[in-house]
Amino acid sequence: MVDIIKISDNIFEVPIGYRPGMRVPGRIFVSQELREMVEPGTIDQVANVATLPGIVKYSMAMPDAHLGYGFPIGGVAAFREEGGVISPGGVGFDINCGVRLLRSDIEAKSVQPLINTLISALFEAVPSGLGATGRLHATDQQLTEAFMAGSRWAVEEGYGFEADLAHCEENGHMAGADPSQVSVKARKRGRPQLGTLGSGNHFLEIQRVEEIFDEDVARKFGLFKGQTTIMIHCGSRGAGHQICTDHLEVLARAVRKYNIDIPDKQLACAPLGSPEARNYFGGMVCAANYAWANRHIIAHWTREVFERYFPGSNLDLVYDVAHNVAKIEEHDVDGRREQLYVHRKGATRAFGPSRREVPDAYRNVGQPVLIPGSMGTPSYVLCGNDQALDLTFGSACHGAGRVMSRSQATRMFAGKDVKAALNKYGIVVKATSPGMLAEEAPQVYKPSGDVVNVVHSLGIATKVAKLVPLGVSKG
Repeated sequence: MVDIIKISDNIFEVPIGYRPGMRVPGRIFVSQELREMVEPGTIDQVANVATLPGIVKYSMAMPDAHLGYGFPIGGVAAFREEGGVISPGGVGFDINCGVRLLRSDIEAKSVQPLINTLISALFEAVPSGLGATGRLHATDQQLTEAFMAGSRWAVEEGYGFEADLAHCEENGHMAGADPSQVSVKARKRGRPQLGTLGSGNHFLEIQRVEEIFDEDVARKFGLFKGQTTIMIHCGSRGAGHQICTDHLEVLARAVRKYNIDIPDKQLACAPLGSPEARNYFGGMVCAANYAWANRHIIAHWTREVFERYFPGSNLDLVYDVAHNVAKIEEHDVDGRREQLYVHRKGATRAFGPSRREVPDAYRNVGQPVLIPGSMGTPSYVLCGNDQALDLTFGSACHGAGRVMSRSQATRMFAGKDVKAALNKYGIVVKATSPGMLAEEAPQVYKPSGDVVNVVHSLGIATKVAKLVPLGVSKG
């Protein structure tokens, strides 16, 4: 096996030949310090993805990369329509897990005295935890409409505002949804879960803008030092998980049907243009739209809580980004414009001002890139750059990235100790169980600032603001 090669301070290459059958090299975007935290299995997964048919330029991993299902979490890969494939392993089970950031005109010093009350109210208003069901009991028809229209459906149902849609990636919904590709079981799981956080690393967090790195862009994003912000991190819940599970079974058979040679069964895929690929894409889009509707409803209930304690608080939407999704996008490849299926798994889009997908409000600077920290550590707002298009197909990291499994974390940490440590730093935490706090202890993740600095140094996305937690409602 050949060794990976250091290309620059923040770029390592997995050369062709690291694994038999690689069609392109791998690229891992990490600092030397973070390189030491990348497991050998993650590097193997980068190489495995590089063997897939139709892959373009590189198989990539962002600085928060760690071991995942098929693709590494933090993995990015683009495939040509002609001869390429689509793979659920390159999207993930929690389809369109993503982040939404709300800004207020309230200074954090006014919120701090009420932080315990606010977190308790949010914990009650937005159901969380594994298998949690929501306050909204959607009918089957409403569920279908959410699959089709995403945030647009939520607005029409009275959740949120029309203006919110212009500040969401894809305006809060993707085209191409096919509800016929959502099983009865996926519907049964998804119907009661609209408006819920879920579990794991998902959270609803009240934050303070601690530092501004770029005053001009921060002004465009409506951010100022000392401001109160609210970050929502969640996805498509049981509906997305079941849609992925159902189609993985079909695509496992498609690999044999189309004689696709894969080094890992978790890379089950189908040729683009095949019925199996079209069906998976249609189901995946339904889950992505469900996730946007879910975050829209949670944002609405968050606004209601703040209105109760801070009348006229005006929680405006800065942006909403998707993490786990495959998108049809146009990119320049070797001097030619091509339509590609870009898989981002644990990675977020980071488009600069040249891209028409950037909302009009941000067109002259680039899209907001939202990077949540781990519980108790800073989150960051960055701004997408055109430079990212050549480097990463316009992709950035999506968070801090785990350095140990949840089972390891629960062996090493006790929930009550994690809560006490956070309280000591003035961070209020409310969770469904102490075990959840142990699984998500800050030490379980890479330092979020180190991860973000790689993206900033490479010019993929540049730092705008640093947000620190005041209070967290956990799944």
